Amino acid sequence: MTVLVESFQKRFGSEMAGPFFAFLAVMIFFGLASPQFLSQATFGSVAFQLPELGLLTLAMLLPILTGGLNLAITFTANIAGLTVAWVLQANGGVDAGPLAFGLGCALALAAGAASGVIMGFVIAYTRAHPILVSLSMMIFLRGLGEFLTRGGDVSGFPDFLRPLGHGSVLGIPVPLIIFIICVLVWHLLLTRMKLGFNTYMIGSNIEAARYSGVNTRKVVVLVYTLSGAMCAVAGIIMLARFNSVRVGHGESYLLITVLACFLGGVNPFGGFGRVIPVFVALVVLQLLSSGLNLMGANQHLATAVWGLLLVGVMFLRWVASHYKFLNKRKG
Repeated sequence: MTVLVESFQKRFGSEMAGPFFAFLAVMIFFGLASPQFLSQATFGSVAFQLPELGLLTLAMLLPILTGGLNLAITFTANIAGLTVAWVLQANGGVDAGPLAFGLGCALALAAGAASGVIMGFVIAYTRAHPILVSLSMMIFLRGLGEFLTRGGDVSGFPDFLRPLGHGSVLGIPVPLIIFIICVLVWHLLLTRMKLGFNTYMIGSNIEAARYSGVNTRKVVVLVYTLSGAMCAVAGIIMLARFNSVRVGHGESYLLITVLACFLGGVNPFGGFGRVIPVFVALVVLQLLSSGLNLMGANQHLATAVWGLLLVGVMFLRWVASHYKFLNKRKG
């Protein structure tokens, strides 16, 4: 077994081993436990449920790689969705045209990016802890959204938005296509662009990155700006999926995005992690949730199992690091 794991790590990278073997374990367990699990209906359900959680996870990934965190992702997404909804409502509601939707999307991206700019600026220039800064932004956005909507939903959108949330192209859901495009963009950003390289440097050692000539403040602001913009993309997809917007939509996604990052091999202290393993980890979490639903468990149990999974991942990482340390000492 050890030889198999080491061979896999050499071929695909060490961070892919955990998500891949977790994927195999989930497929085998639920495939044997429920004959309906390995069906088109299950994978179709996963394909439709994955994108909004996946987009929010991408928004969480970049700050974590710098050693930070963005606790405001879900409320940034909802404020962005509300921005689109207000523009549509102001231009006829159900009778609004594509131009109004395009304007709403542009303003939503601007709103998401603006929240990221503010957080990044405060973190970079005051050196306040990212948890405190993003928590403050989360509270502000939640209060602002509750004040503007009076705690209610905003609905009544044009019919042409339905394909964006529920349509498919060649059998592939449109939200999933958008998510895969965003995964590829994030992958290219982290592996082929200077910003990605600098992001890893800051996460590994921000002082060393500064002495190496990296404009660390600029990079941190850009990272949180991109995180906010990705939240806005998630908010637009959520609007089309639910056909309504509310400030509290997707609150449970916050901790799951962190779990997906850690399950995908991302270092919680920054400096190490890749997009593709995180994508596989997201698939594992959705398959786990679908499998539990097929066995009659409710979503609350799935959330509890996700929490146990996070504890298990941390324990296995400790075992793996301890095993490597002992091997080095023997060598």
